[in-house]
Amino acid sequence: MDLHFGDSKPTDEEREAVDALLGPPESAWEGATERTDEDLRWARGGRPARERRDLLLPGLHAVNDRVGWISEGALDYLCRRLTVPPAEAYGVATFYSMFSVKPRPATVLHVCTDVACAAAGSAELCAGVEGRLGPGSGVSVERSPCLGLCERAPAALVVRAGSPAASLGGQPPDPRSSNAGGAERSAGGAERNAGGAERTYATAVVGPATPDSAVLAATAPEAADPEAPASLAVPQAGQPGLTLLRRVGVVDPSSLDDYRSHGGYAALRRAFALGPAGVIREVTDAGLVGRGGAAFPTGVKWQATASQPDHPHYLVCNADESEPGTFKDRVLMEGDPYSLIEAMTIAGYAVGAHKGFLYLRGEYPRALRLLDNAIEQARARGLLGDDVLGQGYAFDIEIRRGAGAYICGEETALFNSIEGYRGEPRSKPPFPVEKGLFGKPTAENNVETLVNVLPILTMGAQAYAAIGTEKSTGPKLFCVSGSVARPGIYELPFGATLGELLDLAGKPDNLRAVLLGGAAGGFVRADEMDIPLTFEGTRAAGTTLGSGVVLALDDTVPLPQVLLRIAEFFRDESCGQCVPCRVGTVRQEEALHRIAERTGEAAAGDIALLREVGRAMRDASICGLGQTAWNAVESAIDRLGAYE
Repeated sequence: MDLHFGDSKPTDEEREAVDALLGPPESAWEGATERTDEDLRWARGGRPARERRDLLLPGLHAVNDRVGWISEGALDYLCRRLTVPPAEAYGVATFYSMFSVKPRPATVLHVCTDVACAAAGSAELCAGVEGRLGPGSGVSVERSPCLGLCERAPAALVVRAGSPAASLGGQPPDPRSSNAGGAERSAGGAERNAGGAERTYATAVVGPATPDSAVLAATAPEAADPEAPASLAVPQAGQPGLTLLRRVGVVDPSSLDDYRSHGGYAALRRAFALGPAGVIREVTDAGLVGRGGAAFPTGVKWQATASQPDHPHYLVCNADESEPGTFKDRVLMEGDPYSLIEAMTIAGYAVGAHKGFLYLRGEYPRALRLLDNAIEQARARGLLGDDVLGQGYAFDIEIRRGAGAYICGEETALFNSIEGYRGEPRSKPPFPVEKGLFGKPTAENNVETLVNVLPILTMGAQAYAAIGTEKSTGPKLFCVSGSVARPGIYELPFGATLGELLDLAGKPDNLRAVLLGGAAGGFVRADEMDIPLTFEGTRAAGTTLGSGVVLALDDTVPLPQVLLRIAEFFRDESCGQCVPCRVGTVRQEEALHRIAERTGEAAAGDIALLREVGRAMRDASICGLGQTAWNAVESAIDRLGAYE
């Protein structure tokens, strides 16, 4: 390890932000301003300091939250505290879109420009906002990929950096799970706004956004409208017969007592009665498969992790749903956060883990506050900690926040991100069940998959397996957005058809196409409404179910522009580690730019090039990002005749 520190010094605010996370430095080797006689006799740091490398991402969050951007002095100080080479930390800081290593205004307004929001007029929203917020406004307007607010398109997120004080909608994030803004500092180092008052951290979500509402939220987050409850994203809220969504809109998401009065923690008690092997057997017999798109059998993954002789074992909840069009996990976390805490506890018990990490995407400030509260309350009531429910089982959960990187939804990239490295996927084997987080056996599942464990244990594996079809069992959440009357999250049993789902959501008469599975999925035609919404059914139809994205597009939406936006998304989100994806996503976008306004023979050459590039990405990319980057474009050409 080669450490090269510069001469830049941290400001008082930057130092305080880092020290709030790591504690005060114990020696000059760690960045203390005073050097003692002991410091002159031996160096401190070494292995104990390097073992804290996983605090690099939380440390970057802490600085970015407090000051708004990560200066060279702040990065240098954080690296001294953690014994991390500054060049490596710079590589991590510049990997995430929500961080900035250049000065920027105190407030950042993220405007979603992805497919659902683009179809709803995000271009006009950006133009209107930028026309009102000039360079001297103290607001940085940044075009953002999907914010997970597709049912409220076009959407925007405001994040204002500042001191850790109470702010709009709840307490600011813990230093281990923070997010970002920008900063102006007075000569004395204190963070002040234009009126001289100390600036505090604040966030605001705006959707559906107008230029006026977005500007109001950006200039005064405290004056923005209160955040909409999660139940508004669930058109079926309160209806009988729901399984996964039955508590959303019914219980108070901040109240543990309310959750328990509606059946909460009954599943955990049954888990303790069954024992770890019994829990895994129930999950296996229920036929539960992953809901993130890969559809890997959950029971097989848990059994493989539990049987590993190497310890400790870890549980990781992947709550970094960054697939454009996906927002189901956000709704579950905002509307029923205790269900995820209970489900993670059960999963940890089953696989023999005593520590769980919840990796939450950085664009979900409300979910963060509610989950922080749920973990704190569960800990206080003996539902997390050294002796869960008096059963002699120790389990606790730590939230780690992402900072804007789609690739971190891939499990091994997520592990690298938690460990303090760039979020780049690892080659397999070894698989995570053998060597995952920190090189130890790890079970990784997304939010929807974990929450399905609760009804499996309360109703029994056989009753759960009776829902859906033989190969796709249980209920499924679908994220419906775009050109429909009632966008939102819908819960249906596997096997319902695409037409039945869109009828619930209010299908338009001029429907042109439906994008299934998000940007990594594929298009189907308006006359293919009989496709069964199962993993096997969509495969047989030549498309994919993915994570449950159903994006409807009517004939007013320009399809070539949609395809171009998808290509831009993959170009931006490629981690650049492997050549097929790094180069292929750029070539794909270039070709789509060239043929955006051409059809027929004029486009034939570039379409042939697209096919060649797409095959190379699919066959040779390290992870699913490159392997699926061509899917939507291919389906639009072959299925919809996009350039005929």
